[in-house]
Amino acid sequence: MSEWLRGSPGAPALAFGGDVVRVGELAAAVAAARLPGGTGLVPCPVGTAPVELITTVLAALERGRPVLVGGSSDEARRLDDLLPAATAIALRTSGSSGTAPTVVARTEASWLESAAPLAQLAGIEAGDRVAVTGPLHVSMHLYAALHALWAGAVVGDSVRDATVVHATPTRLARLLDGGLDARAAVVAGAALPERVRHTARARLRLTEYYGAAELSFVAAGHGEGLVAFPGAEIELREAAGGRELWVRSPYLAIDAVGGMLRRDAAGFATVGDLAELGADGTLTILGRGDAAITTAGATVIAERIEGVLAGLPGVAAAAVVGEPNELLGERVVAIVELDERVRATDRDAFGGDDEAADPRDATDLRDEIVAEARARLEVAELPRRWFFAPLPRTDSGKVARGALRSALAAGGLDGEHRAAARRHAAIRAVAAGAAPTNAAPTNAAPPTGGPV
Repeated sequence: MSEWLRGSPGAPALAFGGDVVRVGELAAAVAAARLPGGTGLVPCPVGTAPVELITTVLAALERGRPVLVGGSSDEARRLDDLLPAATAIALRTSGSSGTAPTVVARTEASWLESAAPLAQLAGIEAGDRVAVTGPLHVSMHLYAALHALWAGAVVGDSVRDATVVHATPTRLARLLDGGLDARAAVVAGAALPERVRHTARARLRLTEYYGAAELSFVAAGHGEGLVAFPGAEIELREAAGGRELWVRSPYLAIDAVGGMLRRDAAGFATVGDLAELGADGTLTILGRGDAAITTAGATVIAERIEGVLAGLPGVAAAAVVGEPNELLGERVVAIVELDERVRATDRDAFGGDDEAADPRDATDLRDEIVAEARARLEVAELPRRWFFAPLPRTDSGKVARGALRSALAAGGLDGEHRAAARRHAAIRAVAAGAAPTNAAPTNAAPPTGGPV
C-alpha cells in the first residue's frame, strides 16, 4: 500500500462532497486505477474531482509514473522531454506576478521527508478530520490532503466538523468570522494580517509557514514569528532589492520549467523572495523581489505596504503595484478590497465616534483608510493613487498582481478614489499655510523626494 496511506483499512480516508471513502477502499481504487499507456506524464487536469485526483496521483506514484497535476494531456505530452527523469510529481502553478505558468518537478521523497516535521509542528494526528479549503490541483492543498492521509487522518472539504483546517490568510479570516470550531489551523500562501493572527491564536492552535512550490517548506511558526522549518538551512544574500532568501533542504524541487527558481553549486535555491532576520532570530518575509517598487529614488516592497493596509479596520485585502511615472520612476498604487461587513460600531478602531449599527458610509470608510495608511506608512511607501474594488486572485488564493498591473496599464481599473486625495491634500495645504484651492491631489506626482 502507498506510503501515503498509513491508516487502518477500515478507517475513513476521504470525505469530499459528503461521500466517505475508507482507507482500504482507496487502496483498492489506487490498485485498480487505469493510467494512460506508455511511460510519460500522467495528466490530472484542473477540474478533476478530488477523489479521482488523489486516486490518480497515488496510482501514478505507486507505479513509478510521473504525474502532472493541473495539466492537460496535451501539456503532459509537451513536457515529457523537458522534465528531469527523476520527476515523480509535476505541479503546474500560476504565479501572482503575471508570469507564464511554472511547472515544478519534484521527487516523491521531497514531500514525504517533510510529513513528520509538519505533523509535529501542527499537531496533526490519526483521528483528526482535516479540511482543505482550496482546489487540489494547487500544490499547497494537494500536499495538505496527502499529508492528512499520511497522518492517518480523514481529509475532506467540510469545515463544519473539521478539527484541522488548511487555508490561505483570506480564507482563514472568513472562516474565523463564520465561527470556525476547529482546534488547529495551518495557514500559508501569503502574509497573515496581524488582526487575523491575533484572532486565530486566541481560538485555536495556529501554524503559519512560508514556502513556495519550488522550495516547499522554508520557515514556520505559531504566530510569534517564523523560524527555519526543521531540516531547512536559510541564508540571506545581498541582492538589488534587498536581502534575498536562499534555502537548502531535502524538500527542494529538482527543477522547474519557467518561473523564478535559481540554484547554486552548494545546493541552495531561491525564488527571489526578500527577507529580513530580526534580532530575536525570527524571519520576516518581505515579498518577491519582482514586487519591489522604485519610487523617487527609494525602493519599497509592495507586500510590506499590503501588510499594513490589510491590517486596517474595514479592509478585507489589499494589493500594491508600481505604475510607471516620468518624474518618480514608478508611483505606488493601492487597490483595496473593502470588508463590507464592517459597521459603524468599528469607528472606534480609528478613534472616531461609535454610531449605532447602520453600515458605515463607504466614502467615509475609504477616507479613513487613506488617512490611517498615511499615519502608518513611510513617505516613500504612501500610495499616490487609490482604487477600491474586489481583487482578482489565482487558483491558490493569492492576489493576481500581474493582472492588476495589466489592468492599470490599460486603464481598466475601476473604483478610483479621488475625494480622499483632494480632502487630505487640502488639509495639508491649510496646515502649511497655503491656500487649499492650490493643493495638488495625492495621485499627482510631487517633486522628487518631496513630502506627500
